[in-house]
This record gives sequence, C-alpha cells and structure tokens, in this order.
Amino acid sequence: MSTGLKVFAWLMVLWNGIGVAAFFSQLMMTPEMIAQLPEAQQAVYRDIPVWSYAAYALAVFGGLIGSILLALGKKLALPVLVISLAGVLVQQYYNFVVIDAIGIMGWGIVVMPVIVTVIALLLVIISQRGTRSGWLH
Repeated sequence: MSTGLKVFAWLMVLWNGIGVAAFFSQLMMTPEMIAQLPEAQQAVYRDIPVWSYAAYALAVFGGLIGSILLALGKKLALPVLVISLAGVLVQQYYNFVVIDAIGIMGWGIVVMPVIVTVIALLLVIISQRGTRSGWLH
C-alpha cells in the first residue's frame, strides 16, 4: 500500500472516530437537552427507533474498525466497510424517507449525510481495489 493511501486510511480512522463520538453524543442526549432544540427537532430526537440507532452504530463502528483494518493492510477491511456502508444507507433512508429530515430541518441538513455516504462508498471502493490488487492481505 502506498504511503498516500496509508495516510488516507489513518485519516479515515480519525473521521470515523469522530463519527463514534457523534453517535455517543446523540445516544446520551437527555430529555433536558432535547427540550433545548427547536420544537420540530425535538420529536426527531425523542422518537428515534432502535433499528435506526443500530444502523448508526453499524455505520460508525464498522467505519472505524474497517478503516483501522485498511490502514493495517488487512483484506478483512472490505466486508467490514461494506457493513458500514449498509448502515449508512439504512440511516439515510430513515433520515430522508421515514422522517423527512429536509422538511423538518431544511436543505442544509443534506450536506453532511452526502459527505458521509460518499466517504463510506469510497472506503468500500478502495478496499475492493486493495483486495483485488493484493495490497490488502
């Protein structure tokens, strides 16, 4: 694996570590914290179903573990990152189809989910190429 790819992989470890922190931050929101949000957003955070949290957890923990495996040159990165991407897609389905996050929070809410989805897809593509090329073993 090239030095540039190793640097990228370790940056993705950092990126996904931030995702894990965001997951715990959301998971630990108290009713008092939720009450501070605009009224429309309160219901969003109060009523998140377990399956959406599970998808979120798969996305961020899979991304973190998969990125570590990628940085270490392990081909196990590929299936782990595919699971992470699946978690991202399920989470985006919840956000944009089930609860209509755009209708609740406006178009500004779209930027981060697009970035997250593109990065998750990019990690899968890179790990596929690494597996095929033999620099992941």
